[in-house]
Amino acid sequence: MSDLIKLVEEEANAARAKMPDFKAGDTIAVYYKIKEGNKERIQQFQGTVLQRRNPNTNGETFTVRKVSNGIGIERIFPLLSPNIDKVEVIRKGKVRRARLFYLRGRQGKAARIREKK
Repeated sequence: MSDLIKLVEEEANAARAKMPDFKAGDTIAVYYKIKEGNKERIQQFQGTVLQRRNPNTNGETFTVRKVSNGIGIERIFPLLSPNIDKVEVIRKGKVRRARLFYLRGRQGKAARIREKK
């Protein structure tokens, strides 16, 4: 039984190593596999990372928020999901907290995050 647990942990660590280093405040593009009937395509979801939950566990998730046609859309992705094709970091944000829920109440210039130099 312990061999199976070690194997699962090794796979999770390998998948975690493939992921780029990102945190709350960064702008990322998540390429996610979508199944429509018997076809499969990859869809990009680009936005700001609001939080990362349960770090360094198999249940780790991250929340990404974007504004589309004036409506805020948030999506929660499991970090180790087999449906995630790749994750690209577009810009690093300079923030002082781990959870950016205050962005939900802001729009336009008030919702900007400074870029880390």
